[in-house]
Amino acid sequence: MNFELTEEQRAFQDLAAQFAADHMEPYAKEWDETCHFPVETLRKGAELGFGGIYVGDDVGGSALTRTDAAIIFEQLSKGCTSTAAFISIHNMAAWMIDSFGTDEQRRRWLPKLCTMESIASYCLTEPGSGSDAAALRTRAKPDGNAAYVLNGSKSFISGGGYSDIYVTMVRTGDDSPNGISCMVIENGTDGLSFGKQEEKLGWHSQPTAMVNFEDCRVPAQNMIGGDGDGFKIAMAGLDGGRLNIAACSIGAAQASFDLAVRYMGERQQFGRHLSEFQALQFRVADMATELEAARLMLHKAATMVDAKDPGATQQAAMAKRFATDVAFDVVNQALQLHGGYGYLKDYPIERYLRDVRVHQILEGTNEVMRLIIARSILGKK
Repeated sequence: MNFELTEEQRAFQDLAAQFAADHMEPYAKEWDETCHFPVETLRKGAELGFGGIYVGDDVGGSALTRTDAAIIFEQLSKGCTSTAAFISIHNMAAWMIDSFGTDEQRRRWLPKLCTMESIASYCLTEPGSGSDAAALRTRAKPDGNAAYVLNGSKSFISGGGYSDIYVTMVRTGDDSPNGISCMVIENGTDGLSFGKQEEKLGWHSQPTAMVNFEDCRVPAQNMIGGDGDGFKIAMAGLDGGRLNIAACSIGAAQASFDLAVRYMGERQQFGRHLSEFQALQFRVADMATELEAARLMLHKAATMVDAKDPGATQQAAMAKRFATDVAFDVVNQALQLHGGYGYLKDYPIERYLRDVRVHQILEGTNEVMRLIIARSILGKK
């Protein structure tokens, strides 16, 4: 085992950190307050390879590892957690096409996705099936003319109404997981529409809306993988998505922790700096320890996902559960250490707190992560 980053990984880390400092952090407050979707900033990031981090280089991707991606997303999240999380979702959708699509499909969609000239959303969750992904009801029926007709709705879709393509899980067969397929629906397709933009606690720099299909006719050639492969594709995508969201959580928590440490060295109470109070020193020690533990767990899970290790799903669930819970706690404690100032929008910690809260819910709630872990350990189906 080698716990040191390679020279190349340190270069990725520095590149992402510099991009976050120059192009995300100075604008994150404004994006949050105005609910601005910073598409031009996304495309600037894509120029550095952030649009297809683990997509093949033959179609414009960076062909990096999951560990590389975790390092990058941690740094991007320090600049703007909401925007970094959207980039991770775009990357997950692009990876599905890259990993399961035909060569024609890869060359059709991925070059523009890697430059983020086209933006991708991932559509799995439905109003009646959140954590129970296998229960989805959006139906795609063949119409006899090399096409499918889709009817149904997807909810809480990041990029809904703005993205150019929607990588969507639909039911083409029976009511079991084997009846689910994966299709790409392009914006502008007849019958594709969007609900109102959701008003959210956090994640204000990325749009979120319901995606609706009403007699939406999609060419059969837009199916990714084979008929019935959708659930397998979705679960593989979620392993990686959980790593990314864990990395974004750690980045926000690390940024908040660093701000708190700096504040403690400046703020005085009762004639002493906050950093001189032993009770607060102990709190900082625990925060740093848990952050480091979360990062190590994440990097181990990323290595296992890359290696297609049989235990990767369990490890990814463990990393996601632990990192997102730890991150929220660390950000919350960092806010507490700032006292009343932490509650003000003049300071970024309240924004980090709002942005990381949803990480305990998405990519499978942390309760579902516990189910995955327990079933893996106990051999339950």
